[in-house]
Amino acid sequence: MHTPETSEQLAEAVQRAARHERTIALSGNGTKSRMAGPVGRPDECISTARLNRVLEYEPRDLTISVGAGLPWRELERVLAANRQMVPLDPPFADGATVGGVVASNSSGPRRRLYGTARDLVIGMEFATVEGKLVRSGGMVVKNVAGLDMAKLMIGSFGTLAAISVVNFKLLPLPELERSFLLSFRAPAQAIEARNRILASALQPSAIDLLNPTAAATLGNRAWMLAVRAGGNAEVVERYERELAALGEALAYDGDAALELWQHISQFTPRFLARYANGAVARLSCTLKEVGAAMESFEGAAVARAGSGVCYGYFERASAAGEWLTKASRGGKVVIEFSPEDRHVDFDLWPSPSGDLELMKRVKQLFDPGSFLNRGRLYGRI
Repeated sequence: MHTPETSEQLAEAVQRAARHERTIALSGNGTKSRMAGPVGRPDECISTARLNRVLEYEPRDLTISVGAGLPWRELERVLAANRQMVPLDPPFADGATVGGVVASNSSGPRRRLYGTARDLVIGMEFATVEGKLVRSGGMVVKNVAGLDMAKLMIGSFGTLAAISVVNFKLLPLPELERSFLLSFRAPAQAIEARNRILASALQPSAIDLLNPTAAATLGNRAWMLAVRAGGNAEVVERYERELAALGEALAYDGDAALELWQHISQFTPRFLARYANGAVARLSCTLKEVGAAMESFEGAAVARAGSGVCYGYFERASAAGEWLTKASRGGKVVIEFSPEDRHVDFDLWPSPSGDLELMKRVKQLFDPGSFLNRGRLYGRI
């Protein structure tokens, strides 16, 4: 395992391996080895875990530049000292690096209000197979000069280049936050409540739907909406009044609220730790389709109910494959996590969109020898 300590060393390591036509497995801390596709047996492994410094931080400008190997929890700790945040809520946050979060385009409950990494990354540095360090974007929130190649790296799973530095725009923490759990007997009731929330003047940062199996981990086997609200005291009190009109609601403040969202955002790593042969499917749909999508899962399921991203949890990986064959699900579904030794048993991305051909052409431009993380993008690239 190569663990370069500088961007220049990273570029040299990538170039050297590519020059000798050696395949490369890129990683940070390797927390998401069960995610996406197989790399196979690489000739060399390179980790960015030692690129772990805060390089530039301007609290007044709401920007920060960090090494790709900085632990995600350390980034949160640094920002919290100034009541600032990068609200991605990624799974595996306890061990993930910044580069790993960005390369996998990981996000969580607050994507509903704040978006994904593509909305929060303002600049990046990455190393190509030619040994070049490319800088895209900068430390300015509104930076529109030239082609933003950093966006290509987000969600590429290291198949194009090795991310060395990431620049984020920051957001202030809300003055006050309160979270709520609403229980319903039927999914239609939960969806109707969600619709009323989204149609109101109040816009929560997160609104997740848990089916009864997932909700049972919180001690209530019902269809549950988890709502995260922020603002001043008047706004938060209005949330409490209006949500109470939708049904029985439990309010959470302080550490209890943080524990609630920690439980929800880290549902996937906790599930996979329990079920070594388990799998997780991600189905993206319209808001209107969320109810039906959630009912299609026989086991636990959690949805970002305000953005249409649903996660189904299967205790056996084979059950995920069976679920895929039940109906045509278009290009909106992937087997996001599966056992490493079972990756090749599934068509992880059964119906990719027409963008796949464009992705292949971009791969050819950046890595014509296909040395970097070969097969990592759901076995397609």
